[in-house]
Amino acid sequence: MAILTQSGRAAIAQSVKDQVIHIAWGQGQLEAGHDDFSPEDPTQTTLKSEVGRRIVDGVVFCVGDDEGELVTPTGRFSASEEPTNNLFIETTYDFEDASDHTIRELGLFVGTKTDPDLPVGQKYFLPADIVDPGILLLLEHSVPLIRTSATREKFCFVVTF
Repeated sequence: MAILTQSGRAAIAQSVKDQVIHIAWGQGQLEAGHDDFSPEDPTQTTLKSEVGRRIVDGVVFCVGDDEGELVTPTGRFSASEEPTNNLFIETTYDFEDASDHTIRELGLFVGTKTDPDLPVGQKYFLPADIVDPGILLLLEHSVPLIRTSATREKFCFVVTF
């Protein structure tokens, strides 16, 4: 029986790390008659109601570490100079990004293609700016996050391959 080795998993993580990664957020879809969100569907390829996406600020290899400086809702990690099967990914949205929406879903995308006529250096994209959404790598539904222009939202994930 063939297995995917740790070094093979690190190679997959390296290939993702080498790409432009976006974190998209959306309003999600409420279940009829319920106040909570619909469960994640592993066959989903897009967000149900995307309102925008931002290029991530940072991607580093990491290892689990109870005393680590990289903190996520699922634990603490330390950065690693050597490739690992874990990627710590973070971004901070700007004050104006989706400032009039309620966010219920997040997605991590690789391979997004944006309109080539957009300004160089633009980091936040509306759905109309996207030519090809790319591949949805990670999907998370959450409790409603009511956006206002008075806050900057920061998201941190560790993706394990």
